Amino acid sequence: MAVGGNFASQGRGGNYEGGVTPFVVVTCVVAAMGGLLFGYDLGISGGVTSMDDFLLKFFPSVYHKTKDGSLHENQYCKYANELLTLFTSSLYLAALVASFAASVVTRVYGRKISMFLGGLAFLIGAILNGVAMNIAVLILGRLLLGVGVGFANQSVPVYLSEMAPAKIRGALNIGFQMAITIGILVANFVNYGTAKIGGGWGWRISLALAGVPAILMTIGSLFLPDTPNSIIDRGHHEEAKKMLQKIRGTDNVDHEFQDLVQASEAAKKVDHPWRNILEQRYRPQLVICFLVPFFQQLTGINVIMFYAPVLFKTLGFGDDASLMSSAITGVVNVVATVVSIVSVDRFGRRGLFLEGGIQMIICQIAVGALIGANLGVIGEGSFSKIEADLLLTLICLYVAAFAWSWGPLGWLVPSEICPLEIRSAGQAINVSVNMFFTFIIGQGFLSMLCAMKFGLFFFFGGFVVIMTIFIFFFLPETKNVPIEEMNRVWKAHWFWGKYIPDEAVIGEDPEK
Repeated sequence: MAVGGNFASQGRGGNYEGGVTPFVVVTCVVAAMGGLLFGYDLGISGGVTSMDDFLLKFFPSVYHKTKDGSLHENQYCKYANELLTLFTSSLYLAALVASFAASVVTRVYGRKISMFLGGLAFLIGAILNGVAMNIAVLILGRLLLGVGVGFANQSVPVYLSEMAPAKIRGALNIGFQMAITIGILVANFVNYGTAKIGGGWGWRISLALAGVPAILMTIGSLFLPDTPNSIIDRGHHEEAKKMLQKIRGTDNVDHEFQDLVQASEAAKKVDHPWRNILEQRYRPQLVICFLVPFFQQLTGINVIMFYAPVLFKTLGFGDDASLMSSAITGVVNVVATVVSIVSVDRFGRRGLFLEGGIQMIICQIAVGALIGANLGVIGEGSFSKIEADLLLTLICLYVAAFAWSWGPLGWLVPSEICPLEIRSAGQAINVSVNMFFTFIIGQGFLSMLCAMKFGLFFFFGGFVVIMTIFIFFFLPETKNVPIEEMNRVWKAHWFWGKYIPDEAVIGEDPEK
């Protein structure tokens, strides 16, 4: 759900001088505000689309279908409407297109400019959504929010990773994911509050409040320093060295500085990163940068995050109960992301991926079975209090498993495996694959729920089985490995080793 690109603080052996300075921590906290944008939006749209006043104004046919008891509409199909899903998913299509423009801006003009443009686009989109009087303005606002998300997702984690010392790279990178989960949580509570406002305008507050994280990021980006990598890329070596001394808290940064300069010069020799990433020697990076974001969406998590209130209402929870249930899953999401931050650089990436995958599989099978037993294929029935509590508990355990595994690691791992000469291409593949499948799942979910019934949970569970097997066999451990030594890890791998030429491990020169 967020895009990373780890550019800095990894040397031969990673033994650089300096430590974690308060300056780095503050700049990373400010930069991570970009995650709030994405998270707030993920959380807000599902809640708003379950509000009667919002449906009555923009989607009256859906409103009447949910209220008309004489139709005997089965529970699974109450909300199936292409225009309603377009409201949610149009944002991700815009983010997909914007991420390509953002990758150019981020590389040529620096990370700060990209963050500023993202915040500005998001702010305008939030204002349009808050004042929308018709569906066209509503969708236009969503598209602008998507542009904001595309720019923020491209630039913020790149920024975080370049500022972070190697030993806490994973934890600081996951700071962005943490901000996303906090955004989702805040949105859940905002929806719970605005749903109680009389007069039919509560949804406007929900949508317009997206402007708050946008303002925080836009103003914050003006005060942030640029990263040493970005300054070197633009040719200002002295300025870059001073910035590196400041963020590492020591004057003795020559070793790291030389590595950054060499990496920048090597990357500049590469005219065609897109052509390069297709070469055999970069096959592991190409496969991982495509499959990991693809799998991340097919865990089914965005179904829970976008549509949690709609899903809980579909399953027969009342208005208040459905919004509160979403808020509870939001709290679980935040707490589990903290678990990931604490453990990712200690226990490694593989362990979290595998444990999270197994836990998600068990929960999805149990959720599918419970819904199937109560609503059956025809979708008529209800849950007792105990069954509803059990369902909520299972969904919370599923969200927790995702939030300490595929959530943050789905972005961290692709971002830390690409050498500098193909990083822009790898990053763009990672973002665009993620946004494309987020759009597909977002657009198709309510129709899939209508068609596949409770089997939808088995469908996603099946994909989690496949992705967990893939991680077990094809992803080596990357914790504490300096980026320019990553080829040693691939060379030692039983499958990927044959793709890595010997000189790539010794010389690390992309021209060889």
